[in-house]
Amino acid sequence: MSLLDDRHPSTVTDYDDARRRARWRDTRLGHDWHRLRRTRVTLVRLAVVLAAVLALFAQYWVTDVAPERARLARTEPAVLPVATPGDERNWDTVVVDLVGLGNLNAGNTAAALPALSRLGVVWAIKYDNRGIDTKVIADLIVRAALMSGLKNIVLVGHSMGGVIALEVARHIHTGSDRRLVGVMLDCTPVDLNAVREESRTRGEDMVRWMGWLPGARESRTLRFIVEMYARRGEFVDRGFDGALGIRLPEFRDAAERVLHDKIFSDDAASNGLIEAQFLAIVAGGAARDLRALSRPVEGKPRPAIVFLRPRDADRDRVVDVEYSHRVLVELAGGVDGTLLVVFPSNTGHANPIQRSNEYNKVIVDQVLPFLLRYQRQVREAAGSAAPR
Repeated sequence: MSLLDDRHPSTVTDYDDARRRARWRDTRLGHDWHRLRRTRVTLVRLAVVLAAVLALFAQYWVTDVAPERARLARTEPAVLPVATPGDERNWDTVVVDLVGLGNLNAGNTAAALPALSRLGVVWAIKYDNRGIDTKVIADLIVRAALMSGLKNIVLVGHSMGGVIALEVARHIHTGSDRRLVGVMLDCTPVDLNAVREESRTRGEDMVRWMGWLPGARESRTLRFIVEMYARRGEFVDRGFDGALGIRLPEFRDAAERVLHDKIFSDDAASNGLIEAQFLAIVAGGAARDLRALSRPVEGKPRPAIVFLRPRDADRDRVVDVEYSHRVLVELAGGVDGTLLVVFPSNTGHANPIQRSNEYNKVIVDQVLPFLLRYQRQVREAAGSAAPR
């Protein structure tokens, strides 16, 4: 035995591998089980894993889903005032703005379009974050118009908001005593075929997640993951060897924007609202609504339809505006149609805030003359039909 072994006689026994293995076998889980040992050990391990998963799920539900569900239960749609009429003669008309997918409040969008005030009072719709009920929105607009003494209504819908606007328009036109003068559609997909494939796939994936994952309609964690995935081009790149890498400063900036704008903002659309907005496109009711709007109802003339789209269809990377254009011509155009198609310059997909000058110019130069002329015809028709 070496000098080291004499001084430390326990060294060999303490670190003897055979003794360590034997000790592990004598103390491991189920070492004294003789019947169905493997099955029993497997079941115990599964129980431990299941307990850990349940604990994590409880934390997810209590800290993420439940508070958001309680907040959404207190939300409701609202009509928000934006501007008064630019012309005193138009105090009998209201223009109501509705935003598109992923947005909650149309206030900022309507404020970016001051040209709308030349038609009348301007309002913006704030959706119910729990989902969309177009009949409730229509009743809200009609009730507010009645209380304000406004007889004529113009609806403006941006992107998917145009799908909602058409359905709201049908309710107003066929089920109220207010006159629907016109509906302005900004890059609106008239059905799911008008949504470009990449955006359509993302929407379908989102609806699929909503269906099978508990709490997905309220989860802020899942919303953060989805929003960051949609922005991955800002911070993910591929190296020379093909490996993916993350640029941390850009990742941090994107995360801060998502948290500020989409997670903790009171004006952020919930997952459930986004699902309802996308399903409104999937339902494909725009064609039915356009047919309903193409006929006079109880002495009220059919409303005018205005479609705003980029002249270069490829500038809209979300909606195939050429497809929507063709469908609108078929359903609302023609010799006796009420359709006006407008081509703002240098615009993309429903971006009036980013391109307010371009939008306001075409509204003043083309949309307003068309709608005001139609509005005068409506007033003259109503005056001639009044009892003498």
